[in-house]
Order: sequence, then C-alpha cells, then structure tokens
Amino acid sequence: MRLDRFARFSVLALALCVSSVAFGQEKTGSQPGFALKPGTARIVLMRPVIGVGAQSTGGVYEPNADWTSQARDNITAALEQAQSRLGNQVVAYSEAASGEGAVVSQYSHVFTAVADSVIEYQFFPGNRLPTKKRKDSFEWGIGPDISGLKSLGDADYALFITTHDEYGSTGRKMLQLVGALGGVSVPTGVHVGHAGLIDLKTGALVWLNADRKMGGDVRTPEGAQKRVEQLLEGFPGRSAAPAAGQ
Repeated sequence: MRLDRFARFSVLALALCVSSVAFGQEKTGSQPGFALKPGTARIVLMRPVIGVGAQSTGGVYEPNADWTSQARDNITAALEQAQSRLGNQVVAYSEAASGEGAVVSQYSHVFTAVADSVIEYQFFPGNRLPTKKRKDSFEWGIGPDISGLKSLGDADYALFITTHDEYGSTGRKMLQLVGALGGVSVPTGVHVGHAGLIDLKTGALVWLNADRKMGGDVRTPEGAQKRVEQLLEGFPGRSAAPAAGQ
C-alpha cells in the first residue's frame, strides 16, 4: 500500500509536532555513602501524585478524571501491600490539624521537577552536566525548609511517588499505523514514574528510582501492582517485590 504525497507530508508534519524524548531504561541513583538499614528509620509515605489521561491524535495530553480515580485507588492499595516489605516503619502521610496540605502538595510537585532534572541532566549521558559526570556526584534536593513541617512529625525520611500515564487514543494509534506505512515513527503512549526518598533533616534526595517507560496499566489492580513493584525496585534496605508464590 502506497501513500500519496499529501498523506506523506501530513504524517511528517504531525510527527514533527510531537516532542521526541529518548526513553531509556529504568535508572536508579543515590547520594554517595547513603545506606538504609532495615528497622532503623521512620518513613512517611507522601500522597502519590497521579495523573492519567489520553493522548490525542496530535499528541496532546487529555486528562481523564475516571481513569485517574481508578489509578489512585489501585496504586494506594498496592502501596499498602508493599509497605510491610520495605524493611522500615512506613506510615501514610496525615495532615491532621496542621493545615499544611497545600504546602505538602507543592513539595510533591517540586520533587517531580527535581526527579525529571535528574533523569535529564544526570541519568541521560548526552545531557549530563559537568558536575554530574562522576558516580559520586549525586547531589540533589528539594530544600531544607521541609524539615519545619509539623505534619511530618518525627519521621526521618519522606517517600515521594509520582506517576503520569497517557494512553494513545484511537486517532493516535491510527496515526502511528499510517506513519509506519510512510516510514515515519510516531510514538504513542507516555508512562512515567518516580519514587524517591528525601532526608527530612536536610531536604536532600538520597535515593531515586525514575523511569520514563514504565509498565503496568494503573487503571487495573494488577497493573497498579506491577507499577508499584517497578517504582520501588531497588528500595534501600529491602526489595519491595513480593516473595515467590505471593
């Protein structure tokens, strides 16, 4: 099957409108000298930042409230199951009467921005900053002011988690098919996840697991379970993967 000249031009134009990001394999980094022994720390699991939607024909993200709600319920349940396997005392964040919910939400988004910067400027060799070329140069953070939040109590670390999923619409998938016929690659779907530990005394990012090509359909319980296992892979002190047979 051949495409006429107009169709070829249309496919190429649409493809060029889509930002092309080189999705790499899952990457993990930690602060030099950081170690977390089982049973030695109190960790607060912050409310995950979750966004799920569709990817339009032109590659535009279209949020879907129902999908996001499903993903939130599924990921929350999967995290509750994983907490007991993290090797330390992990408690869910509770604002209580502190009135710090809005500030904590801002910190969650700051964490996401920092995680993206780590991927772009340290994990990706092509963009690696001069000060991030050594293996012992993992120095990132969200600022020391987080230590003043009353709602974090006497915790030692905060575990931040963010996920973002865009499922290709029918139009996007059709464009991908037409593009393939014309020799043009049109990516479909975006599945990004970050999990990181913040030292609550200093605000330093001491461990990060970040992946721009995650698996698991978070709209289903099974998919969310897979996503959480990937997010917590390599967690300091103990793996979060379920034991064989569970």
